[in-house]
Amino acid sequence: MAKSGQGLVLVITGEGKGKTTSAFGLALRAVGQGQKVFLIQFIKGTWKTGEVEAAKRLAPELEVCAGLGDGFTWITKNPDQDRLTSREIWKIAREAIESKKYDLVILDEINLALRYGHLEAAEMIEVLERRDPALHVMPTGGGAPQEIIDCADLASDVRKIKHPFDRGVKAQPGVEF
Repeated sequence: MAKSGQGLVLVITGEGKGKTTSAFGLALRAVGQGQKVFLIQFIKGTWKTGEVEAAKRLAPELEVCAGLGDGFTWITKNPDQDRLTSREIWKIAREAIESKKYDLVILDEINLALRYGHLEAAEMIEVLERRDPALHVMPTGGGAPQEIIDCADLASDVRKIKHPFDRGVKAQPGVEF
């Protein structure tokens, strides 16, 4: 149940690495303060990530809903399926926001779903405006629409300065996933 206080919308966007890491850091901080957290991942597929595996150890205070997405949808062969998948994930996320069971709901990579037209920003904003006034919500992912940034209490842009991938270094367990 959301506690008294001012719920915030905390947007993390940009093209740099660290948006999901920031979200899991906030989840860890909230659980450490005795809060109940729901984190759902849009877009990302079924691959095993260190942060999701570690988060399982914090259940039931941290509830993670991962592995529902279709993966890298910007290289999709079936955009209709991607939209359908995002709509199904949004339904679960919306129910979590409206449930009054959580202090924090993290919508990891929802900004990409919005950016690629899988979801409508106006619908998300309407749900955010109706939420429990004490509930914090964190949408993450690159390319957050301006409407989402405008309705946020905090918006951070994670900028890439350099990345080992640019030198041909492949993603590594514990660093990228």
